[in-house]
Amino acid sequence: MEEEGSPREEASSSSTSREEPGSSCSAGTWTGWTERTSRSGPGVSAPTWPRESPFLDPVPGLVSPPFWTRYLASYSPDVVLLQELVQPYARFMSRRLASTYTFLPGGEEGYFTGMLLKTSRVSLLSSQVVAFPNTRMMRNLLVAQVLFRGQKLCLMTSHFESCKDNAGERMMQLRLVMKRMCEAPDDETVLFGGDTNLRDAEVDTVGIPSSICDIWEQLGEPEKCRYTWDTGANTNKEIRFKCRFRFDRVYLRRAAKEGVPRLDPHSMALIGLEKLWCGRYTSDHWGIYCTFSVE
Repeated sequence: MEEEGSPREEASSSSTSREEPGSSCSAGTWTGWTERTSRSGPGVSAPTWPRESPFLDPVPGLVSPPFWTRYLASYSPDVVLLQELVQPYARFMSRRLASTYTFLPGGEEGYFTGMLLKTSRVSLLSSQVVAFPNTRMMRNLLVAQVLFRGQKLCLMTSHFESCKDNAGERMMQLRLVMKRMCEAPDDETVLFGGDTNLRDAEVDTVGIPSSICDIWEQLGEPEKCRYTWDTGANTNKEIRFKCRFRFDRVYLRRAAKEGVPRLDPHSMALIGLEKLWCGRYTSDHWGIYCTFSVE
């Protein structure tokens, strides 16, 4: 949920076409990952999605599933990284998805992050919520240590500080995430995905360590997957000016220890590009769906 941008920031006069499901960058707004078979064996897939619903005031006793859960059936991801969850949806996931996914909330009040881990393929070892010490928006980092087919993975998600004026705090949050990714044990693969609200200039100022790669860049910077927040294509916010940013990002730090299987990005797509029956999109962000192979 953003009021981000200004007419001077990445203002775009060109329209963005909407991809149909099944195209190279189809619909969505989550970070999720799913299995991808390689010559050396199976891989994983993961989506990330700021889950701002068209209906932020769910009625008591809500029984219909959130609209985005249809992507669980379509993609069957191993991991889903979510932002801007509210309690009614957190309760839904805890109760209704318990047989298929382990749900980890990143908070309890307001809106917060969360993770879904497919129980048949991903084993949870531990999790923690790391506070951002100077946040004014209750932002934090959700971390989970898991096993995927015997391989150690560290999964992270966050919703960085919003708004242009909070660039300083946002860059501090990026530094904290990069530090934790770099400090992870060398037999562990680390994957971060979330709504970073980052502008390219902020990333350039902080710098990304050489051991960490930006998945979008690693896959050749596909133009159709560049902008995850686009007020020209996504009309949920009814913002008077048009702008677009790559707010949602996925970072990977591979395990460095010799003999540990190598996790490589295989594909990236945007999801959530189609309108719902109510005439709105699932979120004001597009989601990201990534697949990885294990070599």
